[in-house]
Amino acid sequence: MGKLYLIPTPIGETASWDVTLPAENRRVLDEIGYFVVENTRTARRFLARSGVRRPIDELTFTELNEHTPPEEVAPMLEPLLEWGENIGVMSEAGLPCIADPGALLVAAAHQHGVEVVPLVGPNSITLALMASGANGQSFAFNGYLPVKGPERQRAIRRFERRAQEERQTQIFIEAPYRNGRLFDDLLAVCQADTHLCVACDLAEPEQYIRSQRIAEWKKGGTPPFEKRPAIFILF
Repeated sequence: MGKLYLIPTPIGETASWDVTLPAENRRVLDEIGYFVVENTRTARRFLARSGVRRPIDELTFTELNEHTPPEEVAPMLEPLLEWGENIGVMSEAGLPCIADPGALLVAAAHQHGVEVVPLVGPNSITLALMASGANGQSFAFNGYLPVKGPERQRAIRRFERRAQEERQTQIFIEAPYRNGRLFDDLLAVCQADTHLCVACDLAEPEQYIRSQRIAEWKKGGTPPFEKRPAIFILF
């Protein structure tokens, strides 16, 4: 029986590949002919840049993303279960299965007794938490908040209470084009002494990380997060 490898990919376009792609990861890539990926084009580009020895056209790609029906996930393990081939799982950026549908395949692998091998790589959520000054012993990643304003504001109030009462750090992400709306709601809803960290383009040369109280954010203006991937942390 083959193994299921969880393969990290860079979280930015210009970040050092020597940091985000360790030598051991490169070795593993050369042993895999089947990949389950979030986006085939992104995966092919990543493998080509990684310098895999096998021609890209000889590799097999199956897409697993938010549009994949749940019943189609388990059959993706067939090369591993039937032929003993290793399978590599890749997200579009960062770590597979973290804010990524790859977790469904990992769950199916465990049901079949498959060995799951997570490889080392970058993750913007944990990098932002490390740099925020927030409690790193108790935290929750909440993904995307509701799109509609009133629902989003209620969610923010709920998570702020949790941060205050339980001392549990609350982490969110947002589509880059909606960063401004989420930021405005955080300033409008949260108490003045609540801390907010905004982290953009982590591991990139132009990364931005700022952590301060809501009252200070109101004085300092909007962060430079226009069309940039960002992490928001309340504590």
